[in-house]
Amino acid sequence: MTGYSAGDLARQLAARAEDACRHYLSNGTRAGRYWQVGDVYNTKGRSLYVRLYGPLAGPGAAGKWTDSATAGQHGDLLDLIRLNRDCRTLAEAMAEARAFLALPPGPEPPRIHDSISGSPPPCQRSATEAARRLFAAGHPITGTLAETYLRARGIKVFHGPALRFHPAVQYRAHDGAPLQRLPALIAAVTDHDGEITGVHRTWLATNGRGLAPLPSPRRALGSLLGHGVRFPAIGSGTTNRLIAGEGIETVLSVRSALPDWPAVAALSANHLAALIPPPGLTVLAIARDDDEAGRQAARRLRHYAQARGITVIDLVPRLDDFNEDLRRFGLVNLQRRLRDRIGAP
Repeated sequence: MTGYSAGDLARQLAARAEDACRHYLSNGTRAGRYWQVGDVYNTKGRSLYVRLYGPLAGPGAAGKWTDSATAGQHGDLLDLIRLNRDCRTLAEAMAEARAFLALPPGPEPPRIHDSISGSPPPCQRSATEAARRLFAAGHPITGTLAETYLRARGIKVFHGPALRFHPAVQYRAHDGAPLQRLPALIAAVTDHDGEITGVHRTWLATNGRGLAPLPSPRRALGSLLGHGVRFPAIGSGTTNRLIAGEGIETVLSVRSALPDWPAVAALSANHLAALIPPPGLTVLAIARDDDEAGRQAARRLRHYAQARGITVIDLVPRLDDFNEDLRRFGLVNLQRRLRDRIGAP
């Protein structure tokens, strides 16, 4: 057999889960049935868990991982390799996996879920379809708990097609836990053509003035890698420049100060590092969080963009993230600092 599919490679990686962890996540340690490390980039820490034992596919499979520090980001070992090795397409990740497994290259299988084009596998298609159905069932956020939540975070400029509200989104803390239905802010994750590839859900407190008291009140559904939640420029903004950041609240805070810039929220540091800049982009402003994950993500994205001739501007908050800056120092102060940084009048 030479034409290995993504599923074939994921199963073979699952069969060698501990070997793969020792190779790609060498700063981690084994803890019972799991491998623990800081993140997919092999940072020291304990927030990312990789299951070492289990079936080769399906629920509870070996190789499945979750990063509790990045809104419950998860995947299989092929996803992990793609992020760890900064692969921009699935084809690159599959080549890396074949090299690790010492498999013959063979004919290149079709791209299963390329960052920009290609057809996703059945499981990814079903998740994307579910994400589209959920977003379609949402309502405009004006006058809802979602508007209350954003205003409580100091954000007043949030209108656009990417955000909706749903009063009763399903939530289950873990397999076997009771199913709950809670209000949530729904954000559409789209590709460069505006096609919805996934959604991000932020479950809200019943009064809207904060997050719901849940173990992981933010979760994504569908295909995120390379994509993001997109906010168009307000007014006469141009399309050859872009603000890119991690969380929705962070990006909306920066966009409040720079409304004439389009913006995209990648939803986590790992996904910010893997963001694909749109065609024709000439200037990219990276609004990172002020932590190690944010620094690493910005560095990876900066190198990728600069290698393609894109001018990169680093935007660094005074506190942990730009939403904290907005709430602590106010919009006028944030706008002054950001405009000074980008050289705007």
